[in-house]
Amino acid sequence: MIRQFLREHLIWYILYIMMFVLFFISFYLYHLPMPYLFNSLGLNVIVLLGISIWQYSRYRKKMLHLKYFNSSQDPTFELQPSDYAYFNIITQLEAREAQKVSETIEQTNHVALMIKMWSHQMKVPLAAISLMAQTNHLDPKEVEQQLLKLQHYLETLLAFLKFRQYRDDFRFEAVSLREVVVEIIKSYKVICLSKSLSIIIEGDNIWKTDKKWLTFALSQVLDNAIKYSNPESKIIISIGEESIRIQDYGIGILEEDIPFGG
Repeated sequence: MIRQFLREHLIWYILYIMMFVLFFISFYLYHLPMPYLFNSLGLNVIVLLGISIWQYSRYRKKMLHLKYFNSSQDPTFELQPSDYAYFNIITQLEAREAQKVSETIEQTNHVALMIKMWSHQMKVPLAAISLMAQTNHLDPKEVEQQLLKLQHYLETLLAFLKFRQYRDDFRFEAVSLREVVVEIIKSYKVICLSKSLSIIIEGDNIWKTDKKWLTFALSQVLDNAIKYSNPESKIIISIGEESIRIQDYGIGILEEDIPFGG
């Protein structure tokens, strides 16, 4: 620790030695009595030694405190202006680190919730296929329908995880909304036929957006609309200049759940 103290205060000792050398040269050039210089030097060395011991004791106390420093505790040593500046920097860094940890925990909770929901959704088509296999009633169309559901749920999970990892991965381009909707509906063709659903698309517009993420968002809404629509009903998709309106004739949302839908 003494070596660290000397390294930190080295400039002052060098300055003291340089001043002594200058005084020695002045005394020598002007033929002044050297004993006065050496007597003065002895007194200055004694004073310097006392100040150094006092400063070292303060330095040692501060270093020991910093070795076991806890931001929740107040410093037990006298703070210098530079110490205040460093403490402010440390406080800001801790606040940023705490925010990063909080965001990481929040993201982890979101991913865990998504995986929990995904696993719950996957159980339904898996149970349906398992039941058909156990009863030897494997309907090809029904199996295909359940496999499409599994594929959709898997693609949803992968898209969600990718979105969480690459939030800034956007590629904006001119996109025809009608074409995007048609592509999504094609992927649900089997399910729509099985429920005898008719889908009506009204209007078209060109948006400058990311086609991949727009497709993902719309597919989530359409999936719910198709899933909860009554058999032999219809879904109307109205494309406007600034919005897309999807209307289905399904079971709807319970009145007590409406406040939680926003």
